[in-house]
Amino acid sequence: MDTTYNLNGGFKPTTKRNADLNGPDFYPTPEWATFALIDNEPFHGDIWECACGDGAMSRVLSETGNKIESSDLYDRGFGEVGQDFLKTKRRHKNIITNPPFHSAEGFVAKALENASGKFALLLRLAFLEGANRANTIFHAHSPSRVWVFSERITFYPKGVKPTGSGTTAYAWFVWDKDHAGPTELAWFKPGYKARFS
Repeated sequence: MDTTYNLNGGFKPTTKRNADLNGPDFYPTPEWATFALIDNEPFHGDIWECACGDGAMSRVLSETGNKIESSDLYDRGFGEVGQDFLKTKRRHKNIITNPPFHSAEGFVAKALENASGKFALLLRLAFLEGANRANTIFHAHSPSRVWVFSERITFYPKGVKPTGSGTTAYAWFVWDKDHAGPTELAWFKPGYKARFS
């Protein structure tokens, strides 16, 4: 964990997210970020939240009326524990999650195998960059849509009251097996943070 995270008794928002390799670092997804997705991108059929943490995203996804299954590698007090998404053979119609940052490419590869309909990953907008991803993921399997946040998401450790604003741009990357044509770029309208925070 960032040693400057708690200075003078206060917390700062994350400017970079560490890999959750041993399970100690946990940054729940703000509700409003998931509401922005489901308000603009319809999902039909069951949804698997495969890195569910404490269920913050799963609870919002239940608003879709679809069946939601939740799992995580670590025990955060919610969902099915001990499920390693990168090793699973489980298939679902839709997959929606905020993957650990350093495992994002693995999550894309595995979701391409295991989602029969759509999958959506909350990733840094900078995920679009990089020669390696251009030659591997994006050349063969470019996303159907990229939903860019007009408002910045700030990730805080569990239990910390949000203050301030983050410095990193994020987007929902959506792969739709029924999509034909080039990647579509779209922006969420401002206001989700105020409505759902």
